[in-house]
Amino acid sequence: MPNSVEITDNTEEVKAELLEKIERGLIACGLTAEGHAKSLCPVDTGRLRNSITNQVDMSEQAVYIGTNVEYAPYVELGTSRMPARPFLRPAAHDHGPEYQELLRQAMEAGS
Repeated sequence: MPNSVEITDNTEEVKAELLEKIERGLIACGLTAEGHAKSLCPVDTGRLRNSITNQVDMSEQAVYIGTNVEYAPYVELGTSRMPARPFLRPAAHDHGPEYQELLRQAMEAGS
């Protein structure tokens, strides 16, 4: 009786699962970064802080935090009459190890 070997290609299923895990990790990072930005945001009326959101872009496998409030760049970067009060850049850049851990946890989590 000859031995037979059956090979099953699960490449597509594995890729789909990896993409789901990446998306879950990016969502966790986005929510965390949004929280950091909101905690750093200077508050007068609360409009700027309340406008901060995050968006996952799976085509780039990235997450973006930001705001559409027109005066946000002046707060973030300052002006000739007002010092910078950064809230977006520190939220994104000062928590790298935390975001790496969130991504690691998402990759290790079961389906």
